[in-house]
Amino acid sequence: MSATGATVVARGVHIAGSPRDGRTARALWIWALLIAASFAAGAILHALGALTIDHLPPLHAHFRAPTPALLPAAAFGGAAVLFLPALAARLGFGRALLVSYGCALAWTVLLSISAGGPAAPLTHPQEYPAVLPTVGDDPLSWLASFTRHLPDYPTHVRGHPPLPVLVLWSMAALGLSGPLWAALLVVAVGCSATVAIALTVRELGGERAARRALPYLALTPASVWIATSMDAFFAGVGAWGVALLALSGRGRIARRFGWGAGAGVLLGALPYLSYGLVPYLLIPVVVAVAARVPREAVLAALAGAAVVTAAFATAGFLWPAGVLATHAEWAADPGAARPYPYFLFANLGVLAMLTGPATAVGLARPGPGGARAVVAAALVAVLALDVSGVTRGEVERIWVPYALWIGLAASLAPGRRWLAAQIVTGLLLQGLVLSPW
Repeated sequence: MSATGATVVARGVHIAGSPRDGRTARALWIWALLIAASFAAGAILHALGALTIDHLPPLHAHFRAPTPALLPAAAFGGAAVLFLPALAARLGFGRALLVSYGCALAWTVLLSISAGGPAAPLTHPQEYPAVLPTVGDDPLSWLASFTRHLPDYPTHVRGHPPLPVLVLWSMAALGLSGPLWAALLVVAVGCSATVAIALTVRELGGERAARRALPYLALTPASVWIATSMDAFFAGVGAWGVALLALSGRGRIARRFGWGAGAGVLLGALPYLSYGLVPYLLIPVVVAVAARVPREAVLAALAGAAVVTAAFATAGFLWPAGVLATHAEWAADPGAARPYPYFLFANLGVLAMLTGPATAVGLARPGPGGARAVVAAALVAVLALDVSGVTRGEVERIWVPYALWIGLAASLAPGRRWLAAQIVTGLLLQGLVLSPW
């Protein structure tokens, strides 16, 4: 979104009737000015030659003019603003989850159609599917030699642990090969985070809070990158890991162990999907405390995570060695030369775009303690990554798993107009930004 676009959204929402709450107005203008400053400073640095690989900093993208292909998404977004909040409030909870998931799928796919469809980004030679021929019929041998051959792999594979490739290899082994099947997996799992996060919110703050959150989860501006990035798949895996942990306090002890172990396997897989998901593990810790997850479920979760670590180590991939090898590749990449001071604040401008103006307003308002604690945990995790300096740009995809949890705050914004503001933000991002993801 351009600086002008951010200001238009801010002014439009304010004129439409923002509450007479000074905190709300300040939050909205901070949101808009953070985005505008990120683009303004980025344009100056790009003109000076300090940002040569980013043409629309802080985004790794190009500017484009909106096309009529965005109209279906706009029409669906308008209809969803009118009907989804009522459906989420009145339907049985299971049906409300299903309808919200369907809306998330439709919104995400319709947005992606204006940029060539969800499969288009996964055809890039630097994406994960490009390395599948090197895996061949022996994924265990490939895994054992992953660190040694890392310099030979495409960019995205060099920047991540091996599990994303193994997931796509498994799909191909089942006969579901090609970028379209990979895209379907990413979108289906990424959008399912809507359901998983709502289930978690119900455990923390009750069903009413979960219902209120559903439209904002389904229609998040982050959907622009859910259809185009494997990070959306990571988001879904992480959200379900947290949800299973939150739900593991219910039922008999066998169920507690089973759901806890399942949560541990999913959460234990996160560091093998992306090194940048290690801070994400703060979220399940906070949820376990807030939901008062029983000790046996926590122990089962730890055991499940340990099994994942042991399996990779036995197969020949040691996570610390992967971190060191990836860091060496990152240090030699042009992205490492991006100016740290700029991205220290500009990365937060990107987070503001992904979470939308309603989230900024919601953060300025009081809310349930459990859900608020999860939002705070996600914010702390993002800040830890940001300060580390390893996320210098391209965070529009990296932030997706975190943005979905931070976006919970949007449900605290008063009135349907804020959901409309989220829709407008998503449309502006998709219409004005040509992203490789």
